[in-house]
Amino acid sequence: MHGLVNKALQGFLVETYGRQVWDTVRRDAALPFEDFEAMLNYEPGLTRAVVAAAASRLGTTPASLLEDVGTWIVTDPARDRVRRLLRFGGADFRDFMMSVEQVPDRARMALPGFDVPRFTMERSGRSRFGLTIEWPGFDIAPLVVGALRAMADDYGALVLIEPDEDDARRIDVELLDNRHSEGRHFDLGGAAR
Repeated sequence: MHGLVNKALQGFLVETYGRQVWDTVRRDAALPFEDFEAMLNYEPGLTRAVVAAAASRLGTTPASLLEDVGTWIVTDPARDRVRRLLRFGGADFRDFMMSVEQVPDRARMALPGFDVPRFTMERSGRSRFGLTIEWPGFDIAPLVVGALRAMADDYGALVLIEPDEDDARRIDVELLDNRHSEGRHFDLGGAAR
């Protein structure tokens, strides 16, 4: 598992709940170090242990925790580069969903050597999408659910996003209104306002 994923998980816990919570989660997960390094690779078991320890400590489920991390990655102003990378997918949420299979390739261009999940999209008409995420060793679909919900808000779209009940790797997306509200400003050539 790439350190950027682990560093994001750690960053979310520290910024949202404080360093003491991270230190407790780290001890509960039996990590042999204090902090993840962004450019190192880690065994997926370490990530699973941290997610389980954090969910237990916070009284939530691993899926809910990862969804919150996905939302935080997209909405936290300090991580605006991730939002910008995702917004290059299209002018509206429908365009974004049509290009979501390209997200791993864009991530690879930005971070060569980054082990990224594989996205497979199935469309049903203009408003229904099924996204399958494959990443050996770790179920990242809940994190993607959080990121997709944040992107829908960013675009101002009204979207129903649900994990598939029969396949943990699949996310069902129904676009109800592509222009439901005014989204966040995005300028291709400049910084967000």
